[in-house]
Amino acid sequence: MAGFDVVAGVDVEKKYMATFSHNFPKAKSIEMDLSKVHPNDFMELLGIRPGEITLIAGGPPCQGFSKNVPRKLRYLEDPKNLLIKTFLDYCEVLKPLLVLVENVAEMKNGFDEAYSDEILYRLTEEGYKVTHAVLNAIDYGVPQRRRRAFFLANRCGVELKVPSSTHAKPASQMSLLSLPSYVKVWDAIGDLPSLRHGEGQILSEYSSRPFSDYQRQMRASQARVANHIARHLQPKQYERLASLQPGQSHKDLPTHLQVRGGYSGAYGRLTKDMLAPTITRWVFHPGSGRWGHPVDARVLSIREVARIQSFPDSFEFVGSYSQQAGQLGNAVPPLLAERIAESMLYQVGRSRCDNSSANISKEIFSSPVGSLNVTT
Repeated sequence: MAGFDVVAGVDVEKKYMATFSHNFPKAKSIEMDLSKVHPNDFMELLGIRPGEITLIAGGPPCQGFSKNVPRKLRYLEDPKNLLIKTFLDYCEVLKPLLVLVENVAEMKNGFDEAYSDEILYRLTEEGYKVTHAVLNAIDYGVPQRRRRAFFLANRCGVELKVPSSTHAKPASQMSLLSLPSYVKVWDAIGDLPSLRHGEGQILSEYSSRPFSDYQRQMRASQARVANHIARHLQPKQYERLASLQPGQSHKDLPTHLQVRGGYSGAYGRLTKDMLAPTITRWVFHPGSGRWGHPVDARVLSIREVARIQSFPDSFEFVGSYSQQAGQLGNAVPPLLAERIAESMLYQVGRSRCDNSSANISKEIFSSPVGSLNVTT
């Protein structure tokens, strides 16, 4: 979407790579644990040399930083955090022109900024100029509140700036040059067919013509759409959702359907005019968040989740419902990734970076479906 040629995708998850290869048939799809493969062997596998790749983009696993993990269970040397170091090992050997790292917002300041400091120190030692910030996807046209930490680096000595917001709250639009409003739930998914839980087809017709700019952008020239199947709920799960009105959650359940504790938005139903909450890998389970459809008594379909994550309708997901939900919950929203990558290329291009070894035509996305995971 940003104009790169995707050379390869890398992830340890088989189904993530099945989705990658399905959508990027010309790229190499590599199912591999990079912590167990030396970067030199990896370059030999791809037939590349140091400096030939324009961009390495990666989202090393974030579970060790996530606020969904109790604080007492988070610790500095958690193996779930150490792939950040592996990612940096690959950057040091492959020497791309650009580096993009993504993680949960808590990663930036967690453990007294130990991992942030390591990213900054190691990339700086390799001659990179590094910019870091926490961005919210809602500010870039994604119909979802999603705060994530990003590290942007380049070998041209450019002080990279994060891309300017493309969307804003209506109240902040004060001039004729004001930004478009945030994209709300129904503007994102309202043209997709109504379903009962357990219903859906491999390919579905749209229920209407697109009635928002966002829908037109997601549909492009698609005539039909895949992955629009509603998960079949257990009887108790369905009864709970069906008893709630849009905007309500588990606190509004009748006494005989009450649940013990759980997430604040558990069994919550969206409304048409709200901003969607952060999509997680548990989006398939109604008890894990506000995943109830604003009209139908069911959870969101994979296609509706993909819309909220800003995946175009041409992008199809492979695997079981829960596996597809995991891919989406771990993903960087493509619209946000596109804005960042375009901005990086533009700023480096303006600097007329004289880097004879850098060829702005190659890149490796390690599982773009799983969070912009390893790019070379």
